[in-house]
Order: sequence, then structure tokens, then C-alpha cells
Amino acid sequence: MSTFNTLRRRVLGDSSSEPSRAPSPNPAFRDKDGDPITLIPASKLQKLSRYKSKRRQWLLFGLGGLFGIIIAAFFAQQHDVINLEGLMDMNLDSLLDAIPAGIVNDAKDITRHERETVNYDSFTVGLHLQSQGVQARHPVIMIPGVISTGLESWGTEEVSRQYFRKRLWGSWSMMRALVLDKASWKRHIMLDKLTGLDPPGIKLRAAQGFDAADFFITGYWIWSKILENLATLGYDPSNAFTAAYDWRLSCEKLEIRDHYFTRLKAHIETGVKTSGEKVVLISHSMGSQVLFYFLHWVEAEGHGAGGPTWVDTFVDSWINISGSMLGALKGYPAVLSGEMKDTAQLNAFAVYGLEKFLAKHERVEIFRAMPGASSMLPIGGNAIWGNKTFAPDDTSNQTVSYGTFINFKESNSTQSPANLTVDESHAYLMENSDTWYRDQVQGTYSYGVAHSKAEIERNAKDPRKWMNPLETRLPLAPHLKIYCFYGVGKPTERSYWYREDRDPMSKLNVTIDTSITHGEIDRGVIMGEGDGTVPLMSNGYMCAKGWRINRYNPAGVTVKVFEMPHEPDRFSPRGGPNTGDHVDILGRASLNDLILRVAGGKGDHIEENYVSNIREYSEKVKIYDER
Repeated sequence: MSTFNTLRRRVLGDSSSEPSRAPSPNPAFRDKDGDPITLIPASKLQKLSRYKSKRRQWLLFGLGGLFGIIIAAFFAQQHDVINLEGLMDMNLDSLLDAIPAGIVNDAKDITRHERETVNYDSFTVGLHLQSQGVQARHPVIMIPGVISTGLESWGTEEVSRQYFRKRLWGSWSMMRALVLDKASWKRHIMLDKLTGLDPPGIKLRAAQGFDAADFFITGYWIWSKILENLATLGYDPSNAFTAAYDWRLSCEKLEIRDHYFTRLKAHIETGVKTSGEKVVLISHSMGSQVLFYFLHWVEAEGHGAGGPTWVDTFVDSWINISGSMLGALKGYPAVLSGEMKDTAQLNAFAVYGLEKFLAKHERVEIFRAMPGASSMLPIGGNAIWGNKTFAPDDTSNQTVSYGTFINFKESNSTQSPANLTVDESHAYLMENSDTWYRDQVQGTYSYGVAHSKAEIERNAKDPRKWMNPLETRLPLAPHLKIYCFYGVGKPTERSYWYREDRDPMSKLNVTIDTSITHGEIDRGVIMGEGDGTVPLMSNGYMCAKGWRINRYNPAGVTVKVFEMPHEPDRFSPRGGPNTGDHVDILGRASLNDLILRVAGGKGDHIEENYVSNIREYSEKVKIYDER
């Protein structure tokens, strides 16, 4: 990798230090030279200054294009596999010497600006609240999402020794293993298809501690900004904890193999015992589904055995960040055909390279061999996602309803049937899946709706229902407070156009029809409202309406919604302090402010904030309170 390091230093400058690791300002609000640190009020964090040189933008784009052409030309010569080692031999120094110095200098200037934008105000939100008297009060436990948790190898068999304690998910080691030793990486990352546990001789485990989730790879922060701001209020490992988990496993297998929920229960009880305060639970994305399962597990006899009062005794608040409570629609094409918007909208050359490197059928096999990921399949069926003529989140300017989730231009075979709703799509997936995957899904999850209190009470004894908030209730915890914080306004996958896959080399029946582009259809993908990953109906329905229906919330748990519009800084690769993106929102200034207020015992002062039409959409959902 020395060649790439040289290129990075020549063009981007030395960036080996990570600003997020910088020491925290001292309590006196002065720097090492004794100069006072200026606190920036939260209201002034709304916008960062814009970098206005369009000339420099085009110069950098030109540099990127030149470099991309060279890389593309190189890979185009590789007819069978991508030979990364060949790329290592390229003399990139001589390439830089041939580029005009002005372009290189402009690239350095713009990259320096982007680096400053990415590392904006690392501690400012916390320092501002500290100046207002907000301090650490409740112990905090964080439950990360899929991308947030690194997985490292602990296997000692010969096939695994080279990876011992190296991350095969969430590090550059993952990238290297995937490119240079794909077969071995697949063997490690996939679970046993029949047991849903470790394959023989393989032992991959979730990394632990704050390092498990603060960065995905070096320089790509996840939870680090939240940790920085929590630290300014007085949080440290004695009163904050990251409950990382192996997201590939189903919740049932998480407890069987790792005793995850037993350990989570113990951490919560210890936090209350040592601090004298109830805990605040912070979950993100799929982590919200895992936590919802835990709230059932911890009460149930034969499982956590905490009884119906446990949650009210030990938990003050649940901060639900971008929670995929009703799934993520993009999870469906991932397990059906190994595709999603990101793959469907690649150009022809990129598709060729991706297929040569990791073909669609390989991606399907990997996704299906991670039973935990299938928890993200859409929940609520046609009631939430619509029928063949109507969907609750349809808008007046649409030409086609979202209700037909999977569409076929040509419906003339069993592989390409008539247009399908979400309920019909789920049945279609099961019919066209291997027995091992069908058994895993049907034995682990339930995606329906309970329309009566009697159904809810029966489901309390069925662990298959515990991840589904439309088939189970919130805990009987009248003092519990739930805060739903999520982004809105970023186009998000909502439905798809498919066709029969007639490629004789393909091992799949269907593929996204990328030839269809008109109106709201972009290469076979129809976008709707959401945070770029999770649709608005999944983020918002339970918070805005579902948990206000008595059978789903019989104890009257307080639920507050705070939506955040996606207003990215166009010069920041991560969107800046006003992003509403599913992952990047974790660095959003206003989100950090809200989290710290709840942790500091000031959550009662938070007012609800709606930006989208989620309340109007929710009223159109045909799920009603009992009379």
C-alpha cells in the first residue's frame, strides 16, 4: 500500500492524525497557551461557510477524472479477475509529476477545506451545553447498527491464523481480504446456512468497547462525534458503554452463542447500581430493532425473567436514532437478486467490474447467509406499504403508486409474474429461495400485523414476533420516555422494476430492469421519502402513530418525534452538521445536542418537531385502535 500512501501524501497532504482523537479542551475553556476557547451557540451551527471557488471544483474534478480513466484502463485489461497487486506497481509519482502544479495545489486546498468541514466543532455542542449547566446524569448504553460494528476473527485454525484479531468487517483489513483473498473472506463472513451459527473452524466476533463503533474504517467516523460530546459532559467508560453485537446473527442466536442479552441486562443493572440513576439507551438503525427485541426478552419467563416492571425500574429513556422499526425496503432486492440502487445505477464498465469481482449470485448468497440482515425485510405488509392501487405515502404528483413494490414490464412467466405488493413480494421471495434460507427466515421472523389486544398478548410468548412492533407492545413502563430522532428529505428506495434474467451465465431468476428510466423511475428504481437508507414510513410510523394506539402502548409510554431535514453542506463528503443521512446524522450538531440533553436529564424540555408529512401518511394506514 506504500504507493497509495505516497499518492495520498503528495496530493492530499499528511493526514495521519485524526482530529477526533485530539485531547478534549480543559474544563476552564482555555487552550494549551492559555487563550480562551470560544463557545459557538447551537443556533450558529446550522450552516458552515461555503467554499466558493467553482474554478477549483472543476480542477479537482478534472484530476479525479484523469485518475479514474487511468484506473479504468488498467482494470479493463484484466479479463478474469481484478489484480490489485498489479496496480501497486504503477508509478503514481511519475503520474503526479506530469500533472500541472496548479491542479495539484488546488486539489490540496480543496481537500484541506473538506478535512476541516468533516472535523467541524468536535466538542462544541458539548461545551455549549456544559456552559448551560448540563452534566452527565444517566448512564448511557449505545446499541449500534449494521455498518457501525466491526467484526474480528478469533479463529485459530490454519485458515484463520493470518486474520487473528483483525477485522474482517469494518477496517482496511476487510478491504484487503475481500480483494486479495475473496474465497477466504466469504468463508469467514458467512454463517453456517443450516445452523445460523459459526461455520466449522471459523470464529468471527463483534469488536468490543468504544473502538467497536467509533470508526468504520480509519477516517470514516460513526459514533465518534457523539462520544466526543458525551465526554465534555463527564462521560467516560465508567458511565458509558457500547453494546456491540454480531449483526449477522438472528437475535435468538445472539443469545445462544454470545449471551448478548444476558450481558446487556447485566450492564444496565450495574449502571443503575453504581450511579443511582436509570440508564438512557441509545440505538441506531438495526440496533433499534435489536433493542426492541431485548425489551421483550428481558421481561419474559425462561429468558431474561425480569418481569413486567423491569424496564420501568431500570430504563429512563430510549433514544431511537434512524430506527428501521418497520424494516428497510432496500433489503429485499439485496436478498432477491443481490442488487439495490447503488448497483443498479452503475455504468456499464462498473457493472462489468463488479460482476467479475463479486457477482450478483455471490452477493445474494452472502446476504442470505446473514440471518440478522433479514430482520430488515419490510414489516407491516400491505397495511403499511400499500396495495396494487394505493400506498399511504403516495403523493399527488406521482404517476404510479408505491403500492406495487416489485413491478415487471413483461409478466409472462413464473419468474416474472404480475406486479407484486409487499405481501406478495415476500411470498415470491420465499418461493424462489433455497430451503435453508426459507427455514431460517420463517423460523426466526414475523412481518405481519396484530389487529387485537388478544393477539398482542399471545405474541408476547413468541420470540419470532419480538422484533415486530406491529405484533407486540411496548413494555408496561409508564415512566419510560422514547425519543425518535431521524432525518428526512433524502431520496430513499421505495419500489423497483424487475425483469427475467435471461443471461445464460446467471444463476438468478430475475434482475432489476435498468433499461427503464422515465418519470420517477431511474434505471429500474423508484425513490420515495426517507433518510437515504430507511424509508420515512419505517422511521416514523410507529413513533408518530403506531405507539399512540392503545394495544401497542397500553402503559401510555411518552413518545416524542424530532425530525431533521437533510440540508447537506455540498462541499462536505459527509454532509456537514446539518445532514439527515441515515449514518452521517450521527455527526449532526442538533442530534448531538438532543442526545446530550436527554442524557443530562433535560429531555423533558424537548419539543416535538415534524418536517415531513408522516402524520398525514400515518392516518391513511389501515391499522386502527380497537373500539
